[in-house]
Amino acid sequence: MARVSTKENKNIYQLTRESLQLTRESAGELLEIISPERIEKIENERSLPHPDEVLIMAEKYKQPGLCNYYCANQCPIGQQYVPEVKINELAHIVLEMLASLNSISKRKDRLIEITADGKISGDELKDFIYIQEELERISIAVEALQLWSERMLATGSIDAEQYKAYKSADTSEPV
Repeated sequence: MARVSTKENKNIYQLTRESLQLTRESAGELLEIISPERIEKIENERSLPHPDEVLIMAEKYKQPGLCNYYCANQCPIGQQYVPEVKINELAHIVLEMLASLNSISKRKDRLIEITADGKISGDELKDFIYIQEELERISIAVEALQLWSERMLATGSIDAEQYKAYKSADTSEPV
């Protein structure tokens, strides 16, 4: 029987592996090019994973959110430009997106007023920042929906062949 870690502050890589009930040895076999010793170093934070290792873990563990986590938290460039996205249930993602879309829809005229002259004056700045933050929330909701879709594809909950067929066809209008 495999030993179970009693470490309190487990990182996302260890939590993901353990949620799949994999030992480091069995994970090493699944991941093929990442050894159990390397997995141990990553999980105990003695070494950061390389981007290619994260890609392999995300694919083999069927957890595409690992890529977003890495980019948002461990990649020096991503830390500045990539927000961390939490994958929620589909209904929650859609409700967040719709709330943000409704909010921005109410402010679209104000955005036109602010930007019409190509400058943002002091009295327009507060409204502009609010609109910018609302647009960021929409962007994060879109990313959450994308990660949710990728996870459903990876786990087989969405038929990958049918998904690819629809994506490659002209999908500008629903059938």
